[in-house]
Amino acid sequence: MSTMAAETDYYEDEEVPPQKEAPPARLRAAAEKLLRAKEAAIVPADSIAGRALMAVIAIMTFLAALTLGATVLVRSAAGDWQSAVAREVTIQVRPTDGRDIEADVRNAVALASGTAGIASARAYTREESASLLEPWIGSGLALNDLPIPRMIVVRVAPGETADLAALRGKLAAQVPGATLDDHRGWIDRMRAMARNAALAGLAVLALVFAATMLSVMFATRGAMSTNRQIIEVLHVIGARRDFIAGEFQRHFLLLGLKGGAIGGAAAILLFALIGLMSDWLKGAEDNLFGTLSLGAAGYGAIVGLVVLVAGVTAGTSRLTVHRTLRAME
Repeated sequence: MSTMAAETDYYEDEEVPPQKEAPPARLRAAAEKLLRAKEAAIVPADSIAGRALMAVIAIMTFLAALTLGATVLVRSAAGDWQSAVAREVTIQVRPTDGRDIEADVRNAVALASGTAGIASARAYTREESASLLEPWIGSGLALNDLPIPRMIVVRVAPGETADLAALRGKLAAQVPGATLDDHRGWIDRMRAMARNAALAGLAVLALVFAATMLSVMFATRGAMSTNRQIIEVLHVIGARRDFIAGEFQRHFLLLGLKGGAIGGAAAILLFALIGLMSDWLKGAEDNLFGTLSLGAAGYGAIVGLVVLVAGVTAGTSRLTVHRTLRAME
């Protein structure tokens, strides 16, 4: 009996660890209601870290918008160049011993003008042909004794497809010193340049988004570390993981929208100023860039970029919070 009594006293004195019970639903709902109120928030609405992250997002968005706008301009210019080059072909008539070059030029012009799909054909004079050589050999030289080729500019009618193969055959048969150049090599180079510019722009955009995501991840972890006690209390009383992640998501979504709007507005203003200055740069515009205006599609792409940056910011923050909360469990 004494042994049984001792065993009974032992079990009565032993401390039994309390069982962890789920918090009442009323307590959990009250905690979530408190956090939804203006008086309390997991992440402060205005902080030094938040303003610093907003500045980083604004800079990243500005750089991304510049890259996107430049890519749009290059692709637009390349399309204009291809269209302009495709509408023109050139015939080169070289001087040949025993033949009258003037007669050959007139014959080549007549053959080109009579080809279906050709809108016009104009032969350069000897002086105009000689002026084309000035950038390489200089001016003021006597070129009368040099065998300078004569150029004929042939324009294809808009919406028409000229039979260049037939024209090339006629020239070879009737004008031995004439050659036809349809600038196909230049068009292929322009297409390759536009494609490479687009790929480079996509690579820069990917780097910018990667840097933005890393910045948001570090900022989210910093905010969670600063408010760790609040998050732990909420986690213990049973606040849902989605609720806590949603608080961070809303906070960083607003930061992303504000920073993205600032960077996007700065980029739009810059491109608008460039478009207004395009009349002053008309010579360079015609020769190199075509139009310097983004147009509605370009500006719409920048607005879409701002929305995308905000979405990436919010999504990255939510994912980071979920991973951190799973590690705390």
